[in-house]
Amino acid sequence: MLDGIGGVASGFDLILCDVWGVLHDGVHAHRGASDALTRFRALPGERPRRVVLVSNAPRPGAGVLTQLDGFGVPRTAYDTIVTSGDLTRRLLAERAAAPVYHLGPDRDLPIFDGLDLVRGGPDDAAHVVVTGLLDDEVETAEDYRDRLTPWAARGVTMICANPDLVVERGERLIPCAGALAALYEEMGGAVVYAGKPHVPVYEAALAAAEGLDGGAPLPRERVLAVGDAIRTDVAGARAFGVASLLVARGIHAEELGVAAGAPIGDIAHWLEAQTVHPDAVIDLLRW
Repeated sequence: MLDGIGGVASGFDLILCDVWGVLHDGVHAHRGASDALTRFRALPGERPRRVVLVSNAPRPGAGVLTQLDGFGVPRTAYDTIVTSGDLTRRLLAERAAAPVYHLGPDRDLPIFDGLDLVRGGPDDAAHVVVTGLLDDEVETAEDYRDRLTPWAARGVTMICANPDLVVERGERLIPCAGALAALYEEMGGAVVYAGKPHVPVYEAALAAAEGLDGGAPLPRERVLAVGDAIRTDVAGARAFGVASLLVARGIHAEELGVAAGAPIGDIAHWLEAQTVHPDAVIDLLRW
């Protein structure tokens, strides 16, 4: 358990930081988190300390930057942003000749901006890009079973632009595209995931950090991944071979009994029950 990252920060040159659940909860920014990342970037060292925000947002990094500005997250807290939306765009470019259908809210349409794609309808698409539920305030993945059934039967590949199952919105957990993808796989459908916990998004984030310093290789033992989800952030860090810090007051807060602001107690049994384990735990990211 860490009270803050100040005591361990000098051991790292790069922080790969989750956004939703760490820097904000979908309604309010966590000021201590921004301060901690800003302080980290200011540390002296043989090379500049870098922070790359790694988000499963189903939109390009520029859209996440605008959102962070709206929350009041200072740009001093990070160097650049890599999103699952960015990786989805690469996947779409590779499949540009085949008709693609979008399943998700209109707010995610920027994921297609500037791409020369063949857009198809639900009955003739070769690929379905799922960015989220149409109304995530009231719907669940199960509401989409009838819509997914013909695609699974026809062998349509789903590209999941946000592998998260749920995300915080204030004090609520809202279903994400990952929940639809999980149901589709359960039904026998094929899914290609863009984002955490899958390795390509970490490779892209590491390359972005190295590119800021002329391509100088950055050893993975000098990288720390910070996030609030065991399934994506911790599992992804483990698969990529970097250390991980779990933020407890995120999507697991209710499971840990800290959703209402109660102090974190003994979470050892909860951690033991998980399939992967973080290297450290903190209640909220702070210095």
